[in-house]
Amino acid sequence: MTTSDSEINIEELLAKAKKPSADAMKLHPYYRGKVEVALKARIRDFGDFAIWYTPGVAAPCRAIAEDPELVYEHTHKWNTVAVVSDGTRVLGLGDIGPKAGLPVMEGKALLYKYLGGVDAWPIMLDTKDPDKIIETVLLIQPGFGGVNLEDISQPKCFRVLDTLREQAEIPVWHDDAQGTATVTLAALINALTIVGKDLEKASITFVGSGSSNVACARLIFATGANPALCRVVDSKGILHKEREDIELRKAEFVDKWKFCQITNEEGRQGGIPEALEDADVVIALSKPGPGTILPDWIRKMAKDGIVFACANPVPEIWPWEAKQGGAAVIATGRSDFPNQVNNSLGFPGIFRGTLDVRATTITDSMCKAAADELAKLAVEQGLTPDRILPTMDDWQVFPREAAAVAAKAVEEGIARIPMTYDEELTNAEKIIRRSRDLTTNMMAEGFITDAEE
Repeated sequence: MTTSDSEINIEELLAKAKKPSADAMKLHPYYRGKVEVALKARIRDFGDFAIWYTPGVAAPCRAIAEDPELVYEHTHKWNTVAVVSDGTRVLGLGDIGPKAGLPVMEGKALLYKYLGGVDAWPIMLDTKDPDKIIETVLLIQPGFGGVNLEDISQPKCFRVLDTLREQAEIPVWHDDAQGTATVTLAALINALTIVGKDLEKASITFVGSGSSNVACARLIFATGANPALCRVVDSKGILHKEREDIELRKAEFVDKWKFCQITNEEGRQGGIPEALEDADVVIALSKPGPGTILPDWIRKMAKDGIVFACANPVPEIWPWEAKQGGAAVIATGRSDFPNQVNNSLGFPGIFRGTLDVRATTITDSMCKAAADELAKLAVEQGLTPDRILPTMDDWQVFPREAAAVAAKAVEEGIARIPMTYDEELTNAEKIIRRSRDLTTNMMAEGFITDAEE
């Protein structure tokens, strides 16, 4: 590929990347919200109000007061998730505040419903105080079956998640962290299979140490990668035991200080180029490119290198540049390139299975079960260097993930409703199909309309 070809491709791709934003500015004010509350119960006549509200509703209220677990049987709690954010780290926009972050959380709720059949609702918090975020989530948990933390800046996001996982009675999940990690692990499993390398012996360089990549490293290490062979790079360079800037704030940057101790056994110092030398894999979730990672740095990786350049909207290095550098498998966060690593492949199915067996939390083992199922489905469809993951078009991804997660929760003894893999597969398929059919029928009947061209 010549330089002029690359320039033309970049211009075309950037123009294509801008189109969704233009469409969004047209369609968001047209719909004035992407989700709404719709009735689920029958209304034959106004007499039914006596069932759904007073006086009839007093009966289930009394029943729940006597046995609180009945709230899952009598209300929407069994299928409802709060998408909670303070708007401090919204996409690539940074700290834009809770009002400006609302469109993203609405979009998250839309994906939950369509892909997983989960009723989700955005909850925007007008505070940056982690203690208040924790307190608020604990206060609202009676009305929800689970909580999805979203777009909360680091390092407080780790403290908020870890504290709520300990104290909440419902499952709490941080999708930027756990969701991204789950899908990345699935992609890594299959990429290593293609190049014939073992996870336990792989040298992995993590470029970026925000919530997403910290969670990726956590889960990948828990799955079998050897931290001593791996390196983590933040904005000031490779993490190592002599990083005094992190040691001085180790109470705040707990995970980064831990990585200083357990990774990079050789004590390598420098920046991204030094961290990539002889690496088998690079997982980048850092500064958007191009030019954050250069082709010459890829050339210094081990033979048949794996490159995950997942910054949005522009990856740290263009896929063709990574290929010119010798990479054997390349993934990005974009849908217009092969191998999109997108957390939307994970959270709808993972929460579907979690809610259906009424699991008390979402463990790393449940995330790994979801990753294994994702990887397995891609293998069944035919694994190639340009197809290491299923796509969101493969709707069976979500009920299969739900079944794998549910079965793992039962195995771990944290499920309050025992279900087998096959039982949850059938159950999840029914719920997700209903959600998709409901949307299709509403469009066909004109209840969801198209904007005028």
